[in-house]
Amino acid sequence: MPLTDVAHQFGARSGADSVTAVEVPGVDARKSPVPTNGNYIKAAKTLACVAVPLAIWFMPLGLTAPIRAAFAISAFMIIAWMTEAMEYAAAGLVGLLLFWFFGIAEPAVIFSGFVNDTAWFYLGAMLIGAMATKSGLPQRIANAVIARVGVTYSRLLLGLIIITFLLTFVVPSGAAVLVIMASIAMGVMKLFGAEKGSNIGRGLFVAITYTTSIFNKMIIAGTASIMSRSIIEQTGGVRVSWGLWFGAFLPVAIVTIFAAWWLTLKLFPPETNEPLMSAASVRAQYRTKAAWTPLSRKAAVLSAFALLLWTTDWAHGVSPSIVAFGVGLFALLPFIDVLDENDFKKINLLPFFFVAAALGMGEVLKTTGALAILTDSFIGGIEPLLANKAIALPALYWGGFFYHFVTASEISMLVTSLPVLMELARAHGLDPVWIGMIWSFSSGGKLFAYESAVLVLGYSFGYFRHTDLIKLGLALTIVDFVVLAGCVAFYWPLLGL
Repeated sequence: MPLTDVAHQFGARSGADSVTAVEVPGVDARKSPVPTNGNYIKAAKTLACVAVPLAIWFMPLGLTAPIRAAFAISAFMIIAWMTEAMEYAAAGLVGLLLFWFFGIAEPAVIFSGFVNDTAWFYLGAMLIGAMATKSGLPQRIANAVIARVGVTYSRLLLGLIIITFLLTFVVPSGAAVLVIMASIAMGVMKLFGAEKGSNIGRGLFVAITYTTSIFNKMIIAGTASIMSRSIIEQTGGVRVSWGLWFGAFLPVAIVTIFAAWWLTLKLFPPETNEPLMSAASVRAQYRTKAAWTPLSRKAAVLSAFALLLWTTDWAHGVSPSIVAFGVGLFALLPFIDVLDENDFKKINLLPFFFVAAALGMGEVLKTTGALAILTDSFIGGIEPLLANKAIALPALYWGGFFYHFVTASEISMLVTSLPVLMELARAHGLDPVWIGMIWSFSSGGKLFAYESAVLVLGYSFGYFRHTDLIKLGLALTIVDFVVLAGCVAFYWPLLGL
């Protein structure tokens, strides 16, 4: 079954993770009704963004003016991100402007995020994603998997979860992957005559929604993992290999695929396991009919080349950011013509500005000495827990899981906490890569839709209830912890972690 045409930007307002290079028109997402007290909520968010920074500035903390100002402006940025009072990138840029206007740090420090390779990795990854979707590569991947896994519901469910994982490599946005998967899931539902509210519909949509939100923590692909890698490198002072990250979480990803499949079948038993049409008809429907065009061949080769260089960056030493940006720009060259100027114009640059602003905030806090104060004052006491890896693993994983409840967005969770953890690791001679990877992965475990823009998007389609998400989310969070604990104890040491 062909995917609906993918070519444009999908909605960019539901947080940093929702920014994508593709859009699937025709997917009917349920819009949440505007609350009657919406203006009061908006006013409360705005008040918090103003009142908390002012309170920090006027509190008798005994700090120098630059440090107090750095704390106050950073508080504005963080609260704006947590409450979504403003668009993520806009809030970040306002914060950078305030740093600049009040002379808190030199412009080279304030805007250092724009010359950090992480922001350019994101832009390059978006170009690769646009190239892949324009060429129909996601459709070919989906059709190839579905045509081979089988035609029963249980096999098609497994196929959809595998497709979700594979698309994470070529589509660098959780929301984009989910929109593509939603159109496939609706087609699968029609094969079984399933409607909204059916166990088939609930199971399919909650499975692809949750796995989409967690797979891009196991691969440096989504905003959260890209941001985490940059903070680990910039604040932790160590290099993080794309291949090392992928290799470290690969066993967890494999177990997650099969655990999500088995749990979905048990939690949401299907009304029927056999499609309405014959097996041959189903396979024929999902068999790719379009011939390989020069565009699709070039896009596939370039995507495969980028993936090969990413997974082997530990050997050749070329930065993943250079690979992403280089391959993305190569697709725009004359006689290559995989992308054109119209494709470039459609790419939403808001994540680029958000990533750069968040990195700039962290550098200002570090330069002014505010970050060191945070480290010593708030979490310096947890150093004994982090010194012992057997204790540090549950402390970091479950600490991040519960901390996420407070900060809501996974981006806010990482931006507000990971720089402090990295500073702590450096100050006490701990391994910043080990700590940072576990803390970043802990942002993947979720129970509620508000914790991720991807979950909000999945819930908005209206096929599953919030209790469905809690059941599957809790079960997979526990499974992932158990598997991660085994990997940390026996597998990660083989990787030098």
